[in-house]
Amino acid sequence: MASNHAERVQLMRQLRDAKVRHHLEQYAPVWMVDETPIVEDDILRFDVVFYHPRYGWVNRRYRYDAFNDVLYYHGQRLVPEDEALELQDQEPYIPAETINTVNAYGG
Repeated sequence: MASNHAERVQLMRQLRDAKVRHHLEQYAPVWMVDETPIVEDDILRFDVVFYHPRYGWVNRRYRYDAFNDVLYYHGQRLVPEDEALELQDQEPYIPAETINTVNAYGG
């Protein structure tokens, strides 16, 4: 991995984005609401919010292990609709030209 702190975090983000885009784009638009790099372990912990076809608005927590290129799911909680509406004024992490949650596999 890269040598200095900022470079390592940037590299972990690039690896994470390549890994999670395929999984999360089915729920687009998706907003990243929290991200914590744990550089000494090559880990990014992050939360995303999106509209799930079965549960409504959810906040999901993930951990991305950059060293092993593994994405771990760490649960979800429901998000009140008024909080979700506030997010829609911000630029999404994964944008969507059209929203098609009906065809999301629900995982």
